[in-house]
Amino acid sequence: MFDILVYLYETYYRPDVCPKPEALAKTLSEIGFKESEIKDALAWLDDLATATHDLTVSRPLSGAFSASQHRVYAEQEYAALGTEAIGFIQSLETVGMLDPVQREIVIERALAVNDSPLPLDKMRVIVLMILWSQGDEPDALTLDALFPDDDGEVPLFH
Repeated sequence: MFDILVYLYETYYRPDVCPKPEALAKTLSEIGFKESEIKDALAWLDDLATATHDLTVSRPLSGAFSASQHRVYAEQEYAALGTEAIGFIQSLETVGMLDPVQREIVIERALAVNDSPLPLDKMRVIVLMILWSQGDEPDALTLDALFPDDDGEVPLFH
């Protein structure tokens, strides 16, 4: 599924130029992606759209998720996401790359992956796809944070 998500990001500059699900599924199949991966990726993206709508409509930034709110993770979230992924989310939020609503969308979509603890490379793709789905073009610093250089070094945020 993650290979498909990366392919979509690299192929379609913005989500609004991405083909409709039926046409996209056909294209992905012709490229050689497995049917089960295509189904999982399209379902994940559909659920992303639902989560984004639900969280942005029902909880605007000025309400339940104020900018000063500290996120306390439940035990189940720690177990599912892992310390490394949670630290990554917190660092992105601290430097302003994620707002509180985006943070909640990231957590919701990461928990949907059912991979415990969630590997950091998958968390990076999830964050990238959430920014992409919202039409946010990541700047060079964001891309450096999401995809470290060949020696695995990730810039430290202060």
